[in-house]
Amino acid sequence: MILEIDEALDILRLDGTDNYEIIYPLIEAIPPYLQETTGYKRKRGNYYPVARTAARFILQLWYYGENADTNKLRRVIDCLLKALSAERAIL
Repeated sequence: MILEIDEALDILRLDGTDNYEIIYPLIEAIPPYLQETTGYKRKRGNYYPVARTAARFILQLWYYGENADTNKLRRVIDCLLKALSAERAIL
């Protein structure tokens, strides 16, 4: 997984297990989303730091949706996706 559940709970500032059934599918959807938008695939079992950082912001956007400052999150995510695409092209 690109993010562990405990890490996701920290990112979302949540306690307990009440939202696991919502959070797990979101976490699982991030790698295919990154691959579809940037062509990025995990190499040697590890995720690039830029991919993990993008995953954190994507999780926030998807989980909080309308309650988040979506414009700021989208700008950050767009920049990270561009960086990930460029990084992938170099490697």
